Amino acid sequence: MAGGYKYFEAIEKHAGKLGILIAIMVSLGGLAEITPLFMEAHKVHPAEGVKPYDPLRLAGKDIYVREGCYLCHSQMIRALRFETQRYGHYSVASESVYDRPFQWGSKRTGPDLARVGGKYSDTWQRLHLMDPRAVAPDSNMPAFPWLARETIDAADIQARMRTLRRLGDPYSDAEIAAAPEALKGKTAMDALIAYLQGLGVDNEPHAPATAQAGAR
Repeated sequence: MAGGYKYFEAIEKHAGKLGILIAIMVSLGGLAEITPLFMEAHKVHPAEGVKPYDPLRLAGKDIYVREGCYLCHSQMIRALRFETQRYGHYSVASESVYDRPFQWGSKRTGPDLARVGGKYSDTWQRLHLMDPRAVAPDSNMPAFPWLARETIDAADIQARMRTLRRLGDPYSDAEIAAAPEALKGKTAMDALIAYLQGLGVDNEPHAPATAQAGAR
């Protein structure tokens, strides 16, 4: 036992050795925790109906992030009854595979927007963004009237699509080439509304058909 303590004493009395060994152990522990999570993240595949954003919605998502909408609105419905009764099916990772960055968030000054698509008309969304209190008198949301005058840089969106393709989004050459035509005459307001109106429309998870049949 006394002989074994000599090794510990040699380490404890040399700060350099102790620091190196601590760094090694922390690194090993970190790898043991991070590596499985990293591998699992790469196993997530798009849910049925989930596709990369079209040019207009891609521009809208960038505007949504730029204007800080995610600071007050989450896009993550928790698997709790009171959440699903209000907002819809709880959120799953496969819905957000094409979101960079994803918008799950945690802050809810305003309601969750994961399934807001189609809940209101385009006209309502436009009025709400121009003057929130015109449709919701108690709202503390800021107005975004300048978006109605802001044009969209089609070349920038094409560059974004090319970059996203390199990251794994399946954009074709034809889709990228068609972006300028799709964005012609559109404003930042149009793009943001298009983004909002698509949230949860095609990607809301559904129970397997076998489970639904068994429940009848």
